[in-house]
Amino acid sequence: MTGYSNCSTNHTNIWSHYLVLALGIPQLTINIASVIFNCTVIFTRMATKDLHKPISILFCNLAFSDLFTSFSGFWISMLFITNPDITIFGSKDMLAPYALYTVSILSTIYNLVSIGIERYLAVAKSMRTRFRVARNHSIAVVLINWVLAFFLGCLPLMGWNCLHMGKNLSVLYSPFCVNYLIFIAIPNVVVAFIIPLFTYLRIIIILRKRKLRMKACGQATGTYKSAEIQVARTSIFIWLLALISYAPFFAGVIFDATNHQCPIDLYPGIYIFRNCTAMLITMNCLGNPIIYTLKAKTLGAKLKALKCLSASPVRACTIENI
Repeated sequence: MTGYSNCSTNHTNIWSHYLVLALGIPQLTINIASVIFNCTVIFTRMATKDLHKPISILFCNLAFSDLFTSFSGFWISMLFITNPDITIFGSKDMLAPYALYTVSILSTIYNLVSIGIERYLAVAKSMRTRFRVARNHSIAVVLINWVLAFFLGCLPLMGWNCLHMGKNLSVLYSPFCVNYLIFIAIPNVVVAFIIPLFTYLRIIIILRKRKLRMKACGQATGTYKSAEIQVARTSIFIWLLALISYAPFFAGVIFDATNHQCPIDLYPGIYIFRNCTAMLITMNCLGNPIIYTLKAKTLGAKLKALKCLSASPVRACTIENI
Protein backbone atom coordinates (compact mmCIF):
# COMPACT_ATOMS: atom_id res chain seq x y z
CA MET A 1 0.00 0.00 0.00
CA THR A 2 1.66 3.21 -1.12
CA GLY A 3 -0.75 5.66 0.47
CA TYR A 4 -4.16 7.29 0.28
CA SER A 5 -3.15 10.35 -1.72
CA ASN A 6 -5.66 9.66 -4.51
CA CYS A 7 -8.40 8.29 -2.26
CA SER A 8 -11.54 9.96 -0.99
CA THR A 9 -11.34 11.50 2.47
CA ASN A 10 -15.04 10.93 3.24
CA HIS A 11 -14.81 8.70 6.32
CA THR A 12 -18.42 8.68 7.54
CA ASN A 13 -21.15 6.02 7.40
CA ILE A 14 -19.20 3.44 5.46
CA TRP A 15 -20.41 0.35 7.30
CA SER A 16 -23.92 -1.05 7.16
CA HIS A 17 -25.51 -1.27 10.62
CA TYR A 18 -26.67 -4.85 10.04
CA LEU A 19 -23.27 -5.96 8.72
CA VAL A 20 -21.56 -4.50 11.79
CA LEU A 21 -23.85 -6.48 14.09
CA ALA A 22 -23.53 -9.62 12.00
CA LEU A 23 -19.73 -9.49 12.36
CA GLY A 24 -19.41 -7.91 15.79
CA ILE A 25 -21.82 -10.03 17.84
CA PRO A 26 -20.20 -13.39 16.93
CA GLN A 27 -16.77 -11.91 17.70
CA LEU A 28 -17.93 -10.77 21.14
CA THR A 29 -19.56 -14.15 21.83
CA ILE A 30 -16.45 -16.14 20.88
CA ASN A 31 -14.23 -13.84 22.95
CA ILE A 32 -16.44 -14.20 26.02
CA ALA A 33 -16.52 -17.99 25.64
CA SER A 34 -12.72 -18.03 25.30
CA VAL A 35 -12.33 -15.94 28.45
CA ILE A 36 -14.51 -18.40 30.41
CA PHE A 37 -12.71 -21.48 29.13
CA ASN A 38 -9.21 -20.14 29.68
CA CYS A 39 -10.06 -18.83 33.14
CA THR A 40 -11.21 -22.36 33.97
CA VAL A 41 -7.91 -23.75 32.71
CA ILE A 42 -5.85 -21.26 34.72
CA PHE A 43 -7.86 -21.80 37.91
CA THR A 44 -7.66 -25.59 37.59
CA ARG A 45 -3.94 -25.70 36.93
CA MET A 46 -3.00 -23.22 39.64
CA ALA A 47 -5.24 -24.81 42.29
CA THR A 48 -4.21 -28.42 41.60
CA LYS A 49 -0.80 -28.73 43.18
CA ASP A 50 0.42 -31.86 41.44
CA LEU A 51 -0.01 -30.16 38.08
CA HIS A 52 2.90 -27.82 38.79
CA LYS A 53 5.29 -29.46 36.34
CA PRO A 54 7.40 -27.91 33.57
CA ILE A 55 4.87 -28.74 30.87
CA SER A 56 1.99 -27.58 33.09
CA ILE A 57 3.67 -24.20 33.52
CA LEU A 58 3.86 -23.85 29.74
CA PHE A 59 0.25 -24.95 29.29
CA CYS A 60 -0.90 -22.54 31.98
CA ASN A 61 1.04 -19.71 30.37
CA LEU A 62 -0.54 -20.58 27.02
CA ALA A 63 -3.92 -20.16 28.70
CA PHE A 64 -2.81 -16.74 30.00
CA SER A 65 -1.78 -15.77 26.47
CA ASP A 66 -5.10 -16.95 25.08
CA LEU A 67 -6.92 -15.05 27.82
CA PHE A 68 -4.95 -11.92 26.95
CA THR A 69 -5.82 -12.40 23.28
CA SER A 70 -9.51 -12.77 24.12
CA PHE A 71 -9.54 -9.61 26.24
CA SER A 72 -7.81 -7.52 23.60
CA GLY A 73 -10.01 -9.07 20.90
CA PHE A 74 -13.07 -8.13 22.96
CA TRP A 75 -11.76 -4.56 23.15
CA ILE A 76 -11.28 -4.39 19.39
CA SER A 77 -14.74 -5.90 18.81
CA MET A 78 -16.35 -3.24 21.00
CA LEU A 79 -14.55 -0.48 19.08
CA PHE A 80 -15.71 -2.06 15.83
CA ILE A 81 -19.34 -2.15 16.97
CA THR A 82 -19.38 1.37 18.39
CA ASN A 83 -17.37 3.05 15.61
CA PRO A 84 -16.64 0.65 12.74
CA ASP A 85 -15.30 3.30 10.35
CA ILE A 86 -12.13 3.78 12.41
CA THR A 87 -11.21 0.16 11.64
CA ILE A 88 -10.96 1.15 7.97
CA PHE A 89 -9.35 4.58 8.05
CA GLY A 90 -7.46 4.19 11.32
CA SER A 91 -7.49 6.12 14.55
CA LYS A 92 -5.37 6.68 17.62
CA ASP A 93 -8.02 4.72 19.51
CA MET A 94 -7.06 1.57 17.57
CA LEU A 95 -3.33 1.80 18.26
CA ALA A 96 -3.28 0.46 21.84
CA PRO A 97 -5.75 -2.43 21.34
CA TYR A 98 -4.00 -3.55 18.15
CA ALA A 99 -0.63 -3.42 19.95
CA LEU A 100 -1.92 -5.49 22.88
CA TYR A 101 -3.53 -7.89 20.43
CA THR A 102 -0.16 -8.31 18.72
CA VAL A 103 1.56 -8.91 22.07
CA SER A 104 -0.90 -11.64 23.00
CA ILE A 105 -0.68 -13.37 19.61
CA LEU A 106 3.13 -13.35 19.70
CA SER A 107 3.07 -14.75 23.23
CA THR A 108 0.75 -17.54 22.10
CA ILE A 109 3.05 -18.37 19.18
CA TYR A 110 6.14 -18.48 21.38
CA ASN A 111 4.34 -20.67 23.90
CA LEU A 112 3.26 -23.12 21.21
CA VAL A 113 6.89 -23.35 20.06
CA SER A 114 8.08 -23.85 23.65
CA ILE A 115 5.52 -26.61 24.23
CA GLY A 116 6.63 -28.40 21.08
CA ILE A 117 10.29 -28.27 22.12
CA GLU A 118 9.50 -29.42 25.67
CA ARG A 119 7.45 -32.35 24.37
CA TYR A 120 10.28 -33.36 22.08
CA LEU A 121 12.77 -33.33 24.96
CA ALA A 122 10.35 -35.32 27.12
CA VAL A 123 9.63 -37.98 24.52
CA ALA A 124 13.29 -38.28 23.53
CA LYS A 125 14.42 -38.86 27.12
CA SER A 126 15.62 -42.39 26.32
CA MET A 127 18.35 -41.00 24.09
CA ARG A 128 21.88 -41.34 25.36
CA THR A 129 22.36 -37.63 25.82
CA ARG A 130 19.34 -35.65 26.85
CA PHE A 131 18.39 -32.36 28.44
CA ARG A 132 15.81 -32.74 31.18
CA VAL A 133 13.56 -29.72 31.40
CA ALA A 134 13.17 -28.47 34.98
CA ARG A 135 10.57 -26.13 36.41
CA ASN A 136 13.08 -23.26 36.53
CA HIS A 137 13.74 -23.70 32.82
CA SER A 138 10.03 -23.43 32.04
CA ILE A 139 9.68 -20.30 34.17
CA ALA A 140 12.67 -18.71 32.40
CA VAL A 141 11.19 -19.58 29.00
CA VAL A 142 7.85 -18.04 30.01
CA LEU A 143 9.53 -14.79 31.07
CA ILE A 144 11.61 -14.61 27.89
CA ASN A 145 8.51 -15.24 25.77
CA TRP A 146 6.59 -12.40 27.40
CA VAL A 147 9.49 -9.93 27.27
CA LEU A 148 10.04 -10.62 23.57
CA ALA A 149 6.30 -10.46 22.81
CA PHE A 150 5.89 -7.14 24.65
CA PHE A 151 8.93 -5.62 22.98
CA LEU A 152 7.89 -6.56 19.44
CA GLY A 153 4.18 -5.99 19.97
CA CYS A 154 4.59 -2.54 21.53
CA LEU A 155 6.85 -1.14 18.81
CA PRO A 156 3.89 0.77 17.27
CA LEU A 157 3.29 2.43 20.65
CA MET A 158 6.96 3.46 20.66
CA GLY A 159 6.62 5.26 17.34
CA TRP A 160 6.64 2.61 14.58
CA ASN A 161 3.17 3.47 13.29
CA CYS A 162 1.61 5.36 10.39
CA LEU A 163 -0.91 7.34 12.39
CA HIS A 164 0.15 10.62 10.79
CA MET A 165 1.57 9.24 7.54
CA GLY A 166 -0.13 8.66 4.22
CA LYS A 167 2.46 6.27 2.85
CA ASN A 168 3.02 2.66 3.95
CA LEU A 169 -0.30 2.63 5.81
CA SER A 170 -2.02 -0.72 6.24
CA VAL A 171 -5.52 -0.97 4.79
CA LEU A 172 -6.48 -3.84 7.10
CA TYR A 173 -4.88 -2.82 10.39
CA SER A 174 -4.54 0.95 10.21
CA PRO A 175 -2.78 2.80 11.86
CA PHE A 176 -0.14 0.02 11.67
CA CYS A 177 2.48 0.32 8.94
CA VAL A 178 2.73 -2.37 6.30
CA ASN A 179 6.48 -2.79 6.85
CA TYR A 180 5.85 -3.39 10.57
CA LEU A 181 3.26 -6.09 9.79
CA ILE A 182 5.69 -7.78 7.42
CA PHE A 183 8.48 -7.55 10.01
CA ILE A 184 6.23 -9.19 12.61
CA ALA A 185 4.37 -11.70 10.44
CA ILE A 186 6.98 -13.40 8.27
CA PRO A 187 9.60 -14.46 10.86
CA ASN A 188 6.98 -15.41 13.44
CA VAL A 189 5.02 -17.49 10.93
CA VAL A 190 8.23 -19.40 10.23
CA VAL A 191 8.80 -19.84 13.96
CA ALA A 192 5.19 -20.84 14.63
CA PHE A 193 4.87 -23.47 11.91
CA ILE A 194 8.31 -24.77 10.94
CA ILE A 195 9.86 -25.39 14.38
CA PRO A 196 6.81 -27.12 15.95
CA LEU A 197 6.33 -29.18 12.78
CA PHE A 198 9.93 -30.37 13.01
CA THR A 199 9.65 -31.23 16.71
CA TYR A 200 6.36 -33.12 16.31
CA LEU A 201 7.66 -35.10 13.35
CA ARG A 202 10.69 -36.02 15.43
CA ILE A 203 8.36 -37.15 18.23
CA ILE A 204 6.46 -39.43 15.84
CA ILE A 205 9.71 -40.89 14.47
CA ILE A 206 11.06 -41.57 17.97
CA LEU A 207 7.84 -43.25 19.12
CA ARG A 208 7.75 -45.41 16.00
CA LYS A 209 11.37 -46.50 16.49
CA ARG A 210 10.59 -47.42 20.09
CA LYS A 211 7.62 -49.49 19.00
CA LEU A 212 9.67 -51.39 16.44
CA ARG A 213 12.44 -51.94 18.99
CA MET A 214 10.00 -53.32 21.54
CA LYS A 215 8.44 -55.63 18.98
CA ALA A 216 11.87 -56.93 18.05
CA CYS A 217 12.52 -57.74 21.71
CA GLY A 218 9.20 -59.56 22.02
CA GLN A 219 7.73 -56.98 24.39
CA ALA A 220 4.15 -55.78 24.31
CA THR A 221 3.83 -52.37 22.71
CA GLY A 222 1.17 -51.50 25.28
CA THR A 223 3.93 -50.79 27.79
CA TYR A 224 4.30 -47.31 26.28
CA LYS A 225 3.52 -44.51 28.61
CA SER A 226 0.05 -43.53 27.43
CA ALA A 227 0.32 -40.06 28.90
CA GLU A 228 3.44 -39.33 26.88
CA ILE A 229 1.79 -40.44 23.63
CA GLN A 230 -1.36 -38.51 24.47
CA VAL A 231 0.56 -35.28 25.02
CA ALA A 232 2.40 -35.79 21.73
CA ARG A 233 -0.91 -36.18 19.92
CA THR A 234 -2.32 -33.19 21.76
CA SER A 235 0.61 -31.03 20.71
CA ILE A 236 0.07 -32.00 17.07
CA PHE A 237 -3.60 -31.04 17.31
CA ILE A 238 -2.61 -27.68 18.79
CA TRP A 239 -0.21 -27.08 15.89
CA LEU A 240 -2.87 -27.92 13.30
CA LEU A 241 -5.33 -25.61 15.03
CA ALA A 242 -2.75 -22.81 15.01
CA LEU A 243 -2.12 -23.40 11.29
CA ILE A 244 -5.82 -23.10 10.46
CA SER A 245 -6.21 -20.05 12.72
CA TYR A 246 -3.18 -17.97 11.70
CA ALA A 247 -2.72 -18.83 8.01
CA PRO A 248 -5.60 -16.53 6.89
CA PHE A 249 -4.12 -13.68 8.94
CA PHE A 250 -0.77 -14.16 7.21
CA ALA A 251 -2.53 -14.19 3.84
CA GLY A 252 -4.15 -10.88 4.80
CA VAL A 253 -0.75 -9.37 5.58
CA ILE A 254 0.57 -10.49 2.18
CA PHE A 255 -2.46 -8.93 0.50
CA ASP A 256 -1.90 -5.74 2.50
CA ALA A 257 1.70 -5.54 1.32
CA THR A 258 0.79 -5.92 -2.36
CA ASN A 259 -2.43 -3.88 -2.39
CA HIS A 260 -2.62 -0.50 -4.16
CA GLN A 261 -6.36 0.14 -3.94
CA CYS A 262 -8.12 2.66 -1.70
CA PRO A 263 -9.81 1.35 1.45
CA ILE A 264 -13.26 2.40 0.24
CA ASP A 265 -12.75 0.36 -2.94
CA LEU A 266 -12.05 -2.75 -0.88
CA TYR A 267 -15.21 -2.44 1.22
CA PRO A 268 -16.87 -4.67 2.27
CA GLY A 269 -15.18 -7.89 1.11
CA ILE A 270 -11.66 -7.52 2.45
CA TYR A 271 -12.87 -6.13 5.78
CA ILE A 272 -15.28 -9.01 6.25
CA PHE A 273 -12.29 -11.28 5.61
CA ARG A 274 -10.28 -9.33 8.21
CA ASN A 275 -12.97 -9.76 10.85
CA CYS A 276 -13.27 -13.45 10.02
CA THR A 277 -9.51 -13.89 10.53
CA ALA A 278 -9.91 -12.27 13.96
CA MET A 279 -12.64 -14.79 14.79
CA LEU A 280 -10.37 -17.64 13.66
CA ILE A 281 -7.60 -16.40 15.94
CA THR A 282 -10.05 -16.29 18.85
CA MET A 283 -11.23 -19.80 17.90
CA ASN A 284 -7.62 -20.87 18.38
CA CYS A 285 -7.74 -19.41 21.89
CA LEU A 286 -10.99 -21.26 22.49
CA GLY A 287 -9.76 -24.49 20.94
CA ASN A 288 -6.49 -24.77 22.87
CA PRO A 289 -8.12 -25.45 26.29
CA ILE A 290 -10.65 -27.81 24.69
CA ILE A 291 -7.88 -29.84 23.05
CA TYR A 292 -5.35 -30.16 25.87
CA THR A 293 -7.31 -29.59 29.08
CA LEU A 294 -11.08 -29.46 28.85
CA LYS A 295 -11.77 -32.94 27.56
CA ALA A 296 -14.73 -34.25 29.48
CA LYS A 297 -12.99 -37.07 31.32
CA THR A 298 -9.84 -35.15 32.20
CA LEU A 299 -11.68 -32.04 33.29
CA GLY A 300 -14.05 -34.08 35.42
CA ALA A 301 -11.14 -35.72 37.24
CA LYS A 302 -9.47 -32.37 37.90
CA LEU A 303 -12.62 -30.65 39.13
CA LYS A 304 -13.32 -33.62 41.35
CA ALA A 305 -9.82 -33.29 42.78
CA LEU A 306 -10.40 -29.59 43.48
CA LYS A 307 -13.65 -30.43 45.27
CA CYS A 308 -11.85 -33.05 47.32
CA LEU A 309 -9.07 -30.62 48.23
CA SER A 310 -11.55 -28.00 49.40
CA ALA A 311 -13.53 -30.52 51.43
CA SER A 312 -10.58 -32.09 53.20
CA PRO A 313 -7.10 -30.58 52.88
CA VAL A 314 -5.49 -33.69 54.34
CA ARG A 315 -7.26 -36.17 52.11
CA ALA A 316 -5.24 -37.44 49.13
CA CYS A 317 -6.83 -37.21 45.72
CA THR A 318 -5.72 -39.04 42.61
CA ILE A 319 -5.63 -36.85 39.52
CA GLU A 320 -5.34 -38.12 36.02
CA ASN A 321 -2.38 -36.69 34.14
CA ILE A 322 -2.75 -35.17 30.74
